[in-house]
Amino acid sequence: MGIDICSVGGYNEVGKNCTAIKIDDDVFILDLGLHLENYIKYTEDEDIVNINGQELVKVGAVPDLSVIKDWIHKTKVVIPTHAHLDHVGAIPYLSNEFKAPIFCTPFATAVIRAILKNEKIQLKNAIKTLTTNSMYQLNSDIKIEFINTTHSTPQTAMVALHTKYGTILYANDFKFDKYPTLGKKPNFKRLGELGKKGVIVLICDSTYAGDHKKMPSESVAKEMLRDVLLGTESKHNAIIVTTFSSHLARLKSIIEFGKKLHRKIILMGRSLHKYVMAGEEIGIINFSKDVEIVKYGKQIKKKLKKIEKNREKYLLVVTGHQGEPKATLSKMARGIFKFRFKPEDHIVFSCKVIPTPTNIQNREMLENDLKQFKVRIFKDIHVSGHAAREDLRDLINLVKPKHIIPAHGELKMTSALCNLANQMGYKKNVHLMQNGQYLKIE
Repeated sequence: MGIDICSVGGYNEVGKNCTAIKIDDDVFILDLGLHLENYIKYTEDEDIVNINGQELVKVGAVPDLSVIKDWIHKTKVVIPTHAHLDHVGAIPYLSNEFKAPIFCTPFATAVIRAILKNEKIQLKNAIKTLTTNSMYQLNSDIKIEFINTTHSTPQTAMVALHTKYGTILYANDFKFDKYPTLGKKPNFKRLGELGKKGVIVLICDSTYAGDHKKMPSESVAKEMLRDVLLGTESKHNAIIVTTFSSHLARLKSIIEFGKKLHRKIILMGRSLHKYVMAGEEIGIINFSKDVEIVKYGKQIKKKLKKIEKNREKYLLVVTGHQGEPKATLSKMARGIFKFRFKPEDHIVFSCKVIPTPTNIQNREMLENDLKQFKVRIFKDIHVSGHAAREDLRDLINLVKPKHIIPAHGELKMTSALCNLANQMGYKKNVHLMQNGQYLKIE
């Protein structure tokens, strides 16, 4: 019996996150996400659409559950850690495989329900909401705890599974931000308490393990935006900002500065509508009092035509930060949406290019299209939501795990976390895993 771990997805790549943990005879599925590049390549859409789950397995867009076929009927709970699609996006396609409830934070719950409603998908699974910094007694042997951490979307949790063998800590997407612009600070106190009691396994985000720094706070990104939006002359120009739709803290800053510019703020695109409405539903934001949200293409087209002549009165926040062909900004640049850019109009990319071949190509095409209009382009007005090497060191020092499993990354990323752990004295108990592998914890 004991603890068995299967690295279902997200151990060869960034995305498609899914880890299965078997404790005695009970199985827990942690994250059930999309590989966004493969998904967009297959569907040609940056948002969820209702298509066949098995087709998505074949193209590598969702985790391949066949590697845990003998565990599926033993699954007790599916636990996505937060609302990003690389952690929850496969739920509409795969969760009906499990006769088990879904446990997630209020924001993740609202996003999942919005996806299901939009695509008219029905799940057999009950969705149960746990707030961060709360505990759920599943049975006499196992407690599930959601520990608050910071990330680039609200209400992200580290998940602690408390078992008779010790605590398993799943920290897959986090950063240590002591100065967040939305939501609470990470629960350092609770992580320290776990470290004193003993964490048997830490499964950990590796995305920026090779970056020798501490990841800057979201408050730094806010100041970068302030400098661009308020510190650059734009009196007679359009201002168009694009960022991650799920990044409500970033949107909050953009809206704040738009108001200081005395511009009318309009959010344009389906995914922006989905995440903002989810945040308003659970009461963590109230953007609707300050902004107009335009969801569908026909409405966006009509609105752009109406506001074009008075461009200096508006700040537009649009989808398309990675250059996705069906997103709003790409359609504007290609003339599908009739908005005539003028020289010196401001285009602000409050994001980084996620370095996949498709994203790099799409963004390059978009930027080339925009440059033809002689607009001003402001790139990389952004800080990441992932821990860098020194944050990872701090987590390891806090929780003092017996075993470390690097997750959430390509081989060079997971290897970088192995390297850090080796430096910290974990030479024997660092386990570099690939998709579909099993590990027994003695």
